[in-house]
Amino acid sequence: MTEDLPLVDVLRVRPLEGYKIWLRFTDGSEGVRDLAELVAQSGPMLEPLRDPAYFARVFVEMGAPTWPNGFDLDPIQLYIELREARALVRHAAE
Repeated sequence: MTEDLPLVDVLRVRPLEGYKIWLRFTDGSEGVRDLAELVAQSGPMLEPLRDPAYFARVFVEMGAPTWPNGFDLDPIQLYIELREARALVRHAAE
């Protein structure tokens, strides 16, 4: 179903304390996602993210939160997780 799988991208991302990121999506909604559990996992792509200065270098590339080493997050999955947690706030589109 299309309502279960929204076609959204991330417009803006901002790093926050404690391995959290603030996200603004193309539908005007926004939310904060805690990535501490993800960053704590092992793996060569995740290890650099444990450095708070490196974590803070997140940017949007092709609609996805991305870090300089190429690690990125699926914007649709982020949206669904935030929606299911009732952690999305809707704002008027800019």
